[in-house]
Amino acid sequence: MRAGARLARRSANVPAGENAVVDARPHAVTLDGAAASIGGSVVWRDVSLTIEPGEFVAILGPNGAGKSTLLKVILGLLPLTSGSASVLGGAPGAANDRIGYLPQRRSFDASTRIRGVDLVRLGLDGARWGAPLPVPRRFQRSGRRMATERVSRAIDLVGAESYATRPIGRLSGGEQQRLLIAQALVRDPRMLLLDEPLDSLDLSSQGAVAALVQRICREQEVAVLLVAHDVNPILGYLDRVVYLAAGGAVCGRPEEVISGATLSRLYEAPIEVLRSSDGRLVVVGQPEAPFVHGHRHDD
Repeated sequence: MRAGARLARRSANVPAGENAVVDARPHAVTLDGAAASIGGSVVWRDVSLTIEPGEFVAILGPNGAGKSTLLKVILGLLPLTSGSASVLGGAPGAANDRIGYLPQRRSFDASTRIRGVDLVRLGLDGARWGAPLPVPRRFQRSGRRMATERVSRAIDLVGAESYATRPIGRLSGGEQQRLLIAQALVRDPRMLLLDEPLDSLDLSSQGAVAALVQRICREQEVAVLLVAHDVNPILGYLDRVVYLAAGGAVCGRPEEVISGATLSRLYEAPIEVLRSSDGRLVVVGQPEAPFVHGHRHDD
């Protein structure tokens, strides 16, 4: 299912002097008839979707459906076997300097001494080289000041000022995740790719991180693609979902996609979606329902 543009655009017959919403920015992501394979095996095929700037989109599906594969395609790490893809107006991989990427949950030992602020600072150039690059002497003063300002701005954006100078190993899972998101934001990206950022967090922290991501979408006009293991903690914050399963995909509003009729068509098997008394969605049927996974693995 192809999702249309969410932002109004001026048509050719609207006079320039009239009040009209103009958005000349490219789509964040466009896939058209896309297919991806790993080791000669097709992961998904005939996927067409469009994601706009400022949208909060969850990527859902059972283990092995190709959720992380989709992120690799967007980053240009895995070429399509057919179809086409555009990312921020160019080829996948060409705009990676404008994409903030948070891979699957990292584990910090309690003895880890690096401060949160230093972890965020690595997002400027350490993610590529393992440590911040030295600044040429003639630019040291202005370069350091600019880096400090960017780090402070990112930490402020995620609300981590009160603990950013503490060792990362002594922080809670939710606090660590906020600082990792700040690291992904420190370059002022136009898109965030978050691979299961809620994994291992308690329900309260999951909701807080989801609310933070939604606020970043709205205030910064950053497109966010978040791979989720369980959609329930973030359901109320999403604009749309991309549901990958059975070698295909469906994209649309959560209530459209997470329904018995839509999932039954996707799986080509009877699927029922139930809502519990506390508002949580439960998917019943075969194959494996996406919200009751066992041990997860990369896909």
